[in-house]
Amino acid sequence: MKINPIIKYTVAAIGISFIASCGGGGNSSKPNSSPPPSPTPTPTPTPTPTSLNELAKKKIIELEELMLKASNENHDITREESVIWFSKEFLKFANWDEENPNIIANLYYQFSPYRATHNQIAMQLPDFQRQEVIDMLNAAIVDLTEVIENQVIRPPVNKIDWHGVTVADDQFLSDEKPVFLYDYFSKANGQPTDNTDLYNDHLGNIDLMPSISLGMARSETELWPAQAEKLENHPSDKVGYALFWNRNIPNWIREREPNVTQGSSLFTGFDIDNPLIRETWKTIASEFSRITQGHQSIKAGVVLSNEPHWFSEQGHWTQNFGEMNEISSHTLSKFRTWLDNKYNNNVIALNSNWSSNFSSFEEVTITIPIDPNTRGTPIWFDWCRFNMDRVTEWFTMLQEAMQETNPSIDTSIKLIPDNFTENYRSHGLDFEALTELTTMIGNDAKTRGRNLGPGTQTTESWESRYAYFWEELAVSYDFMESVSPNKINVNSEAHFLSTSWFRDREMSPDYVRNTFWLATILGMDASYSWFWARDPDGSPEDRLESESLDFPDPALAGSWADAAHVQPQVANELTQVMMDMNSVSEEIMLLRKQRRPIRIFYSETSAINKSHYMTEQFELYESLFFEGFPVGYATKNIIQKQANDQWDVIVVYNNEYVTDLEFSALQSYLDNGGTLLLGDSQSLTMNEYGQTRSSTLTASNGALIKMPGNANIIDIQKQAVEQIENKGATPVLIEGDGVVQKTNTWRVVKNPDGGFLMTIMNLGNYTSELKVKMEDKSNVTIVNMLTHETLESNFNLESQGVLLLKINPTP
Repeated sequence: MKINPIIKYTVAAIGISFIASCGGGGNSSKPNSSPPPSPTPTPTPTPTPTSLNELAKKKIIELEELMLKASNENHDITREESVIWFSKEFLKFANWDEENPNIIANLYYQFSPYRATHNQIAMQLPDFQRQEVIDMLNAAIVDLTEVIENQVIRPPVNKIDWHGVTVADDQFLSDEKPVFLYDYFSKANGQPTDNTDLYNDHLGNIDLMPSISLGMARSETELWPAQAEKLENHPSDKVGYALFWNRNIPNWIREREPNVTQGSSLFTGFDIDNPLIRETWKTIASEFSRITQGHQSIKAGVVLSNEPHWFSEQGHWTQNFGEMNEISSHTLSKFRTWLDNKYNNNVIALNSNWSSNFSSFEEVTITIPIDPNTRGTPIWFDWCRFNMDRVTEWFTMLQEAMQETNPSIDTSIKLIPDNFTENYRSHGLDFEALTELTTMIGNDAKTRGRNLGPGTQTTESWESRYAYFWEELAVSYDFMESVSPNKINVNSEAHFLSTSWFRDREMSPDYVRNTFWLATILGMDASYSWFWARDPDGSPEDRLESESLDFPDPALAGSWADAAHVQPQVANELTQVMMDMNSVSEEIMLLRKQRRPIRIFYSETSAINKSHYMTEQFELYESLFFEGFPVGYATKNIIQKQANDQWDVIVVYNNEYVTDLEFSALQSYLDNGGTLLLGDSQSLTMNEYGQTRSSTLTASNGALIKMPGNANIIDIQKQAVEQIENKGATPVLIEGDGVVQKTNTWRVVKNPDGGFLMTIMNLGNYTSELKVKMEDKSNVTIVNMLTHETLESNFNLESQGVLLLKINPTP
């Protein structure tokens, strides 16, 4: 990784120091044998606002002159064109912010961690952005100079033809090459999507169809003509997507169904079991699909819902917003039918399980939100399982309505992955079923630094080892990619740069590069980052430009503070890493399309019943994540629907509760010759209701490995890795001498042109000493594919460094 000088400057007017680290201008990380000593800073006069602005303009001229020289020598200067564009934009933004400090202060006030210093930040922000521009230009000048002097040879950028993007089974294509799409969500709300100041190669150029909502319908069988006409007249000239919004309810529905909001949730403002709602949405979905058939503007799919969840337990934070504070008669009726089917019309069996005394299923009642203290009991399981099934049925209805009029339409759901990776399970989301259902994988996965939320401004456990929190992204993507390995993965609200409670004004460009590279290696094909809320003149978008502290949507207003639109190096680095990945997209796809040799068994049954299931599972996942192969998951459905030769071993760990069908799937896997590692003696011992299972797994025609009772996670990990077959003579990555807690995740694959490809991402918070060697002990030559520099077999990689290497064995 390139070591850039640390620049410290002081804003004299307010006497507050900023520390800003120069970011890369698009080159990959450069490993080094040892970091050079930091230069002794020379005292310089404090720059004034005018001098910073003028200095930035001089640096722009310097880079432009260098670009002309490089272009005349046939070097690709696409990366530098983006640096220039961002530099000019952010200087414009800084001037606007300087002229409108009250508006900027009001926006920072909306983010509560900044409330005490919002005025101060507003005064600092213009010069912060100017200095960031200078740092960015300095780095780009160094990078391009190395290119001109042939110290670095960069692959030419494969620019996306936004108007010609096509869709394959598991990738987007531009000029018949894989591409990874990028843009922002949302981006200057209200601005037309043909505004080239906002929709371009720098910020991304993905179209967004008009919002699809209940307001489009004038009855349950008909759309308003003007709404249909708006869809019909929407341009169909570049790749785009549509989003179903589920909040607003027209008056005609409220008048006919006064209880339509019973059982609603935070982002779904109506009862999904209400017959009028269902018929109206079927009409909307069907008509939208018919009208837009063949449109380029939905090539990236239709997002069926924005961050859906139906948390239904007492004490959950969503209760403050009225989520599932009650259920409707429609939901209760469906629950009764579900129970009738589940218990085979035997109410006595239900009463035995629930310790109840219902005379029939028609008399069953349940208190919602449910008491979380009932977790692990039959009533908890039945409600949570039903809640998942009814939600899956809702989305199935929407998708089927669309496919009736356009069978080839692509769909996804903007699922919140931490609803999978956290331990809660009353949310109604069966991630496996929903991932199987839609034609594309949908999510809004995040990574983050320290959580700044109320009561959480303390060190988090991951900080002792890692540079950022990556668990949600990695676990959810590996699970969803295991479920649907041949689907496009769309992150329709990427929260890598900011989240509800994570902001970092001085975010390192290395963090940006590392997170987007990691997400792409894990499966991400498109990302719409949160968020870009400046109009082209630099002002906040219309919804957020206010001289007062009263905003219609304070949460949205609070998102403005320290988003990418005030971070020149962050915004630029996002574009730079996407350009770099698109220049080597075929190599990245090779690294992604690999077997997942070790599969962790995931049981929704245990996840529903256990309070810490996902926490326990992550311990095993984490131990495997740094071993040089993609981690996989197995479920009953995966075992039964996918070819079992796609993995070498299934590891069952801390899965006490499984249904008889799950148990049978595992036994059938062994019967068919599979290898299963049982990591503990308690797994598989109970059914979904906590009743003891009398049968146990037998090896049959396969191999059943049982770990001893004193086995720990490392013991289980080592035994699992030993089961991997056909390792062959491949390169391996060795991390330090005696390092127990690894932090570098890596992948290796054969290169069709000979040798091997390897990518390495250091997620740790320190520089790693690394070594690449062949398993058969032969020597290697190593070339950095993004710079064409040769590496020794031993090298260092800084925290958040990223490498893509070409490795060739030598005699």
